[in-house]
Amino acid sequence: MAKSDTPLLDELEGGKWPSFVKDMKQAAEKNPMAKDLMNQLELSYKEKIGHWKHGGIVGVKGYGAGVIGRYSDRPDLFPNVQAFHTMRVNHPTGWFYKTDALRNLCDVWDKHGSGLTNLHGSTGDAILLGTTTDHLQSCFDDLSGAGFDLGGSGSALRTPSACVGPGRCEWACIDSLDVCYNITMSFQDKIHRPMFPYKFKIKVSACPNDCVASIARSDFSVIGTWKGKISIDQKEVAAYAASGLDIQKEVCDLCPTKCMTWNGDELKIYDADCNRCMHCINLMTKALRQGKEKGATILIGGKAPIVEGALLSWVIVPFMKLEPPYEELKDLILRIQDWWDEYGKSRERLGELIKRLGMRVFLRAVGLPAVPQMVKAPRTNPYVFFWPEEIQKEVK
Repeated sequence: MAKSDTPLLDELEGGKWPSFVKDMKQAAEKNPMAKDLMNQLELSYKEKIGHWKHGGIVGVKGYGAGVIGRYSDRPDLFPNVQAFHTMRVNHPTGWFYKTDALRNLCDVWDKHGSGLTNLHGSTGDAILLGTTTDHLQSCFDDLSGAGFDLGGSGSALRTPSACVGPGRCEWACIDSLDVCYNITMSFQDKIHRPMFPYKFKIKVSACPNDCVASIARSDFSVIGTWKGKISIDQKEVAAYAASGLDIQKEVCDLCPTKCMTWNGDELKIYDADCNRCMHCINLMTKALRQGKEKGATILIGGKAPIVEGALLSWVIVPFMKLEPPYEELKDLILRIQDWWDEYGKSRERLGELIKRLGMRVFLRAVGLPAVPQMVKAPRTNPYVFFWPEEIQKEVK
């Protein structure tokens, strides 16, 4: 049996889960870029260091973002990945594709790149991994001809993404698909022309289950929610109990705000204490339904630990009605981006800027009233400060 050229990569093919190595080997059989990519990755595993240089943003005509530059630091060993640029392709909202569209996308990539794809990246885009500098423009032209556009990269508005929402989910409180599409079409310049201190991500979830993880991953989160009481079908609650569900242990005790009681015969929900986590509704889908008045909660500041530590988003608008053309939502986004663009340092995310200058300064700048839902943590400062004009108002 012939000795393998990639023994460390071969190890990753073991186990019960699908392996990316298998896909790379299939691509390597017909594409020299994929072959050199495998060999460089094997070297990285062997030497325990990466062999990629970040090449910044490489563009195509009219677009300042959308293509991520990648260069190997060992072109002497792996000439076919000397340039291995990554193209972000703007995905359809909710990731609904027709098979013909996917075939066209793959045909373009087989013609211009390595044939390797990532569906989808953390931003949401379809990721095309590995092409050369001389193929960038022609690849973009063919993608455009097939009906695709590039997504955002660099210090720009990244491609907005959304869950499938009303397309498949009964819990959708807002039309996440339409909201995301409208935002994408309204802010095209901000997606394609880097103009910010750093990246800005918008993600839309149709209900508090937050299936796109916007709270942890986006600077601006739109999450569907409701007002009013959760409706209860006591007969269905009894049926769940009879089927073996331990309502006290698995529902009431796990409620984060302890807003529910169960006496063995009747479930009660004290809606004033409910924080819309969806736990009880997820467990008893036939017995509980959301309140009738639907809208969205707006949160800001989520990010991964790149420059500073990770941040989870926190509330700035507890409830907003969302109806086309979403002018109130888009106006808020623009006010926030203008303030961040004015005061943010290079590579400083929105949440980091608010943490540095304070929520008080942020709210005043964007014209939002302070409300209890904005409280992220108990106070640690015993002093209370007032703006000078507020003091003058009290004196008068």
